[in-house]
Amino acid sequence: MATGEESVEHFSDEELAYLRHLRFGQLPPRVLPEDHVPLIETDHRPDRPEPTGGEDEWMLRNAGG
Repeated sequence: MATGEESVEHFSDEELAYLRHLRFGQLPPRVLPEDHVPLIETDHRPDRPEPTGGEDEWMLRNAGG
């Protein structure tokens, strides 16, 4: 019959670090600031290209079926 108390193991910091390493592996190498690439904002692309010929031709060419 259970007494209500659970057996709890206490690990040292070194043991916890080892268990984390086993579970998650090694971290990737650190990215240095000189390895960063500057962000260049650009205009978003249009939802669809401009139709050639006219809107009716566009609808006929791209209609499903």
